[in-house]
Amino acid sequence: MGRKRKGRDLSGWLVIDKPAGITSTAVVNKVKWALDAKKAGHAGTLDPEATGVLAIALGEATKTVPFITDALKCYTFTVRLGEATNTDDAEGEVISTADLRPTDAEIKEALGAFVGDVMQVPPQFSAVKIDGVRAYKKARDGEEMTLAPRELWVEALIMLERPDADHVVLEMTCGKGGYVRSIARDLGAALGCYGHVLTLRRIWSGPFDVADAVTLDQVDALAKTPELDGFIQPLEIGLADLEQVTCPAASLTKLRNGNAATVFASGLEYDQEVWASHEGQAVAVGHYRSGELHPSRVFVHPE
Repeated sequence: MGRKRKGRDLSGWLVIDKPAGITSTAVVNKVKWALDAKKAGHAGTLDPEATGVLAIALGEATKTVPFITDALKCYTFTVRLGEATNTDDAEGEVISTADLRPTDAEIKEALGAFVGDVMQVPPQFSAVKIDGVRAYKKARDGEEMTLAPRELWVEALIMLERPDADHVVLEMTCGKGGYVRSIARDLGAALGCYGHVLTLRRIWSGPFDVADAVTLDQVDALAKTPELDGFIQPLEIGLADLEQVTCPAASLTKLRNGNAATVFASGLEYDQEVWASHEGQAVAVGHYRSGELHPSRVFVHPE
């Protein structure tokens, strides 16, 4: 038998305003310790130097992580014009420079090519796997790779401000799997001046907004106290992008055992993915077929 996990059976979301200089995994470990939580994970990695929304799933909420990673996200970031780096951010070595600086109008015009369905090549220093090895490991060894382009949905990309000739601040709303560093690199190339990300901040991710986030300083100050528990948001928030159906009491046992059962719903398509609730509490996620929910994920709540 495996060892029983230590900690409290907490379920829900704690949204962190991640500071620069720490990995997403380290934030998860800090939160897990502070809450004495049995199980925790994050919904979408941020690079160590990036800041902003990092949603930490606790307990049963980890079953809803895919719905957050698939949701739209919004970033603000500063592009340093005139320099390309080997990492496409400020952490790398400058490998190319240019004296040319585009006008505001030229930047705004160029942004249009990066909206909609776009293909982008991941940075050399990225977590993409090549022959089973992370690209960043090969890049650290001095190997230059040809990475396959990936599709990304960009909902919007706008210019917020132009502090000076060398910098431009942009805001991007996009789907899953995008590299902001690739956008900065490719924008610089399109403008003929090179570019890399100087600063990056995620301001919202799916239903989670940085305005509702807590800082790591707050986590430290409130560690192991009921006050920190008060910041935990319900796991149901992670299901916000799915339609909700109602599970009657007679169907509870079936659904909780992973079997199809009758639910109450209207206006749904056959085989639509939905979540079922009973008295406001999530019971299961699954596919709706002819009045029944066929569960794919079942939520276990402490008695």
